Amino acid sequence: MTSTPTARPPVARKDLLKAFTASLSGTTLEWYDFAIYSAAAAIVLPSLFFPSGDPMVGVLLAFSTYAVGYVSRPLGGVVFGRLGDKIGRKKVLVWTLFLIGVSTFLIGVLPTYQSISVAAPLILVLLRFAQGVGVGGEWGGAVLLSSEYGNPHYRGFWSSAAQIGPPAGNLLANGVFAGLSLALPEDSFFAWGWRVAFLLSAVLVLFGLWIRLKLEDTPVFKAVEKTGQRAEKPISELWTEERRPLISAVLSRIGPDVTYALFTVFTLTYGTMILGLDRATVLGAVMFGSAFQLVCIPLAGFVSDLINRRLLYGIATLGTVVWTFVFFANLDAGGAAWMYIGIPIGLFFHSLMYGPQAAFVVEQFSPRLRYTGASLAYTIAGVLGGALAPMMFTLLLDVSGSWVWVAAYLAGTCVLTLIGLAIGRDNDVQEDLDHLDTARPGAAV
Repeated sequence: MTSTPTARPPVARKDLLKAFTASLSGTTLEWYDFAIYSAAAAIVLPSLFFPSGDPMVGVLLAFSTYAVGYVSRPLGGVVFGRLGDKIGRKKVLVWTLFLIGVSTFLIGVLPTYQSISVAAPLILVLLRFAQGVGVGGEWGGAVLLSSEYGNPHYRGFWSSAAQIGPPAGNLLANGVFAGLSLALPEDSFFAWGWRVAFLLSAVLVLFGLWIRLKLEDTPVFKAVEKTGQRAEKPISELWTEERRPLISAVLSRIGPDVTYALFTVFTLTYGTMILGLDRATVLGAVMFGSAFQLVCIPLAGFVSDLINRRLLYGIATLGTVVWTFVFFANLDAGGAAWMYIGIPIGLFFHSLMYGPQAAFVVEQFSPRLRYTGASLAYTIAGVLGGALAPMMFTLLLDVSGSWVWVAAYLAGTCVLTLIGLAIGRDNDVQEDLDHLDTARPGAAV
């Protein structure tokens, strides 16, 4: 049986909305945790966990711990991605959410260097590693949860649920951080105020678990089970059968990861340490840009369903490179006002890449290997892109004394993304529709 272009997934609309919410809540928690750490790494952690006579050295050490959360992601991608293709999306997503939340909560109660000496940064690295393992299995499953419940003709929009998580989490995290900074004296903020932001992650964990436990697995995975197509060795099968899609998906993610790190993480360091701006001012600009993305990302995903997804992605990548040079060229003179203009525009270009990204990555892989493929693409790109970016930006600025090398580094990573888009494939809607037909009650195998 061949589905018509108007075919709908075999689920009730309320279940579709639950899947969208479950996907959004998980990635919101993921990025709330990472954004809290990012802000803390730029402002608080250097003095509390990495004391040094040189402030820039402390920042570099804090960002190196930030990178651990990315380096550990491939382990989570391998472990949870494999399980997601073998036992289902839902079961794995419950465990990833729990692991991320517990790790973040424990960072909030961790004694500082002054209390337990070198054990403090070592435990921080361990918790950051655990965070990354959970995140490594979270994104791929969250994307599949919403996209495989939704109509594949509108995969760009439905997949954007997971993509809204970063700005939503970033907005929550920086809002909490900025609020605590304004409400508390500096000594109180450094003594205990920053911990509140980490402890609040427990609320997001409980909400996310409640939503996910109420869901069934996706119709596409049920169809894969029903037809006996489940992968027995997902990792090896992915590498032998779908190597080019994996390379395409990895490269496509690097530029956007680096862009996000620049406009939401590095700008905190540059604004406070180089321009001498108040940290609440820079956090406010990041929050404003993140709020803007809440609308831009799903809109970009929807637009990518109407036009060629790779074309939109590629144009946005080129626009990002141009805007980065414009942003830094005017930053010294523009100061705080330019931050409120430049960061949101930078995040707008990021949205045009990030909105279609989840759908592009998912559609590179066959349904039976999607969790593994999407997770590995996400985690490997995270190591090559987002993990290194804050350290590289800081190092290049420290060595050269110029922002030009920072912008050039971003431009180089965007070239890799353009290569990934060029070797990727366009969406094959029929592939999913055939699986959805199989999942319908009474369908023949």
